[in-house]
Amino acid sequence: MARKKAEEPLVYGYVPELALSGADAPLPPIETWPNQHRGYEIKIECPEFTSVCPKTKLPDFGKLTLVYRPDKECLELKSFKYYLLGYRNMGIFYENAVNRILDDVVAACKPAWAVLEGAFTTRGGMHSTITARHPRK
Repeated sequence: MARKKAEEPLVYGYVPELALSGADAPLPPIETWPNQHRGYEIKIECPEFTSVCPKTKLPDFGKLTLVYRPDKECLELKSFKYYLLGYRNMGIFYENAVNRILDDVVAACKPAWAVLEGAFTTRGGMHSTITARHPRK
């Protein structure tokens, strides 16, 4: 196989439009309930998060861990579960999924701060962990 010249980029079938996949797909709403306490943290773990790679159409599996300090509202867990299930057949890069989930959580309950980590299973010998934080710097 002939080697490409240095000025020719390697192309693996990625097109920039794939990065927009899932960005505005409709999802179930995240409901909240009034917080009655202050100064504590909530940790929610979802060990079976699933979405679909928009390029390969293969499933992505990962564990999501959300830690947040509620202000006036807390996430209602059943609605959050249905929200996350909305990703099950959605074509979205998991980097974008983690950031979109955090943005949607912040929009729903307006926490003092939040951190969402997505640890995705090994594929092709590589393991990825994505961490998104609110407030963003």
